[in-house]
Amino acid sequence: MESIIATDALGALAQVTRLEVFRLLVRHEPDGLAAGDIARQIGVPANTLSTHLAILARAGLVTSVRQSRSIIYRAQIDSLRDLMLFLAKDCCGGRADFSNSLVAQLACC
Repeated sequence: MESIIATDALGALAQVTRLEVFRLLVRHEPDGLAAGDIARQIGVPANTLSTHLAILARAGLVTSVRQSRSIIYRAQIDSLRDLMLFLAKDCCGGRADFSNSLVAQLACC
């Protein structure tokens, strides 16, 4: 992952509502959620949610697909994985005793 892509993703997540939306979508993988369900669960108006989802989509963190009259949004787990690996790549100067705890906590996923 390039630094500019990581910066775009981190910038998209650096807002409370977008972070909540992304975490909600991660919890609902692999099925995703309809836009209306996201708006109700997060408690934001549909037009506000639309703006947040567009920012997350431009950053490559979510995708959407039309199903009948609904638009279903899904978290891009590959993008999440790439971002996490980018952030942890040089973790702990290669010292396994420090990085093992990070790996262990991520293993639950």
